[in-house]
Amino acid sequence: MTQAERKALQIAACKVRIGVIEAVYGAKSGHPGGSLSASDLFTYLYFKEMNVDPADPKKDSRDRFVLSKGHTAPGLYSTLALRGFFPVEDLPTLRHVGSYLQGHPNMNTTPGVDMSTGSLGQGISTACGMALGAKLRGSDERVYTLLGDGEIQEGQVWEALMFAAHRKLDNLLVIIDNNGLQIDGPVSEVMSPYPIREKLEAFGFHAIEIDGHDFDQIDAAFAEAKSVKGQPSAIVMKTVKGKGVSFMENQVSWHGTAPNAEQYETAMAELRAQLAELEAK
Repeated sequence: MTQAERKALQIAACKVRIGVIEAVYGAKSGHPGGSLSASDLFTYLYFKEMNVDPADPKKDSRDRFVLSKGHTAPGLYSTLALRGFFPVEDLPTLRHVGSYLQGHPNMNTTPGVDMSTGSLGQGISTACGMALGAKLRGSDERVYTLLGDGEIQEGQVWEALMFAAHRKLDNLLVIIDNNGLQIDGPVSEVMSPYPIREKLEAFGFHAIEIDGHDFDQIDAAFAEAKSVKGQPSAIVMKTVKGKGVSFMENQVSWHGTAPNAEQYETAMAELRAQLAELEAK
């Protein structure tokens, strides 16, 4: 990855985080913590990795993305808006009556959303079906799905992983946002999913661990996953919940809480300062 590419992604990710705060503040509800921890991943997917076209969101040959942890829709929406699927100005309508940006992704109303999600554990099963369908059609499209580390406490996830390995779905990439926190507290205390990488490998996956905020590591992991044939791949991203907003970072209380007016101003000031610094480099 060149320095210019890295800078462009860092700037875009900062703008995605700004959009997350705008959305949850406009809704007066939502899930900022996990949206912010996954913002770098969302940015990489839609600005570098995936074959998608905002002018033709339903293009048959497009890559597919399933947000299995559907409650972090603000992060996906902000990325889609910045990518040009719909106006950035619509982000503050999140969760409003009549808005096409509801609390969980809806493939029937939101441009760029490939699957309606929300019930944790189910998105990865859909992604497996998409990947198998592509194989059966002889299509070279790739399927990506993002799960939370709390979400992988769901049994259906492991059934889907077993299916993917059995079917040798090497066009599927499973990404786990390992920010260490879920709604009730640390994942290690609620019901530990660790060791995640070793479990994925035991289920037949090629598994990679990275810093989910380092674009060079993200880029290398995606390239490695794409090179693997005959088995599905997974990336375990170590991330910081609430990344980019100092008072939200590593605080479980920001899993599903919207900022008040004062907190909104503080968060926006921090993110705008980060954006200005990145743009000045």
